[in-house]
Amino acid sequence: MTRAELINQIKKKKSFLCVGLDTDIRKMPAHLLSSGDPIFEFNKQIIDATADYCVAYKPNLAFYEAEGSMGLESLQKTIEYIPKEIFTIADAKRGDIGNTSSLYARAFFEKMNFDSITVAPYMGEDSVVPFMAYDGKWVILLALTSNKGSKDFQDLDINGRSSKLFEEVLKTSRKWGTSENLMYVVGATKAEKLRAIRKIVPDHFLLVPGVGAQGGSLEEVAKFGMNHDCGLLVNSSRGIIYASSGYDFAIKAGEEAKKLQQEMEQYLDVYL
Repeated sequence: MTRAELINQIKKKKSFLCVGLDTDIRKMPAHLLSSGDPIFEFNKQIIDATADYCVAYKPNLAFYEAEGSMGLESLQKTIEYIPKEIFTIADAKRGDIGNTSSLYARAFFEKMNFDSITVAPYMGEDSVVPFMAYDGKWVILLALTSNKGSKDFQDLDINGRSSKLFEEVLKTSRKWGTSENLMYVVGATKAEKLRAIRKIVPDHFLLVPGVGAQGGSLEEVAKFGMNHDCGLLVNSSRGIIYASSGYDFAIKAGEEAKKLQQEMEQYLDVYL
């Protein structure tokens, strides 16, 4: 998917919502467990209920790999079921030496046909650029995450304390790609740092997890992170897909997605 196509979807749906398909078979409604493929059936109903309100879906690979070959089959069926106009993110956090990254890129872009993949930058340029060899595909580089341990490395002072490590990741990696094929992960619980991040990467899209169950503020993310093209994909996972554990789980998921979309519409009107 091209940048122009993604922006068109944001404008059309008046939304920058990404729904995280962190599908845990241990948390899904009990009545689905008797179906032939509970994971896919859960995802299918979630997609049917939320597709009108979101512009992206983000399956986290760990939830599928944990179920072995069955989980990976469910993932492939899920990707094929998602409407083609909706952006897909493989939340896989890959990053290895160049030839291995090339194989990861082949797996996720050629075989599974994801639009994008999350990538860890720790091993440097040659571990990232193989993912950028595909037209219409995106790398979403981990920059500033919302987990507790992020401060162990990402917030370290470097260059005589003139900058943080995550800022150097942004400055260096922006040379590897463009705003047409490179996005960054920035946790919503770090919204106060979005102003500084936008000074370094003003035009790139940001994937922002942490809104909802993790306590991030959508209002702050929009205020400090939005650019002239919106430039945001804000993810909510548990707050949407586990809004109910009963027979009405898909209905409740749709309601929660619609609430976020309506709030996003307000911010798009204000800040664009």
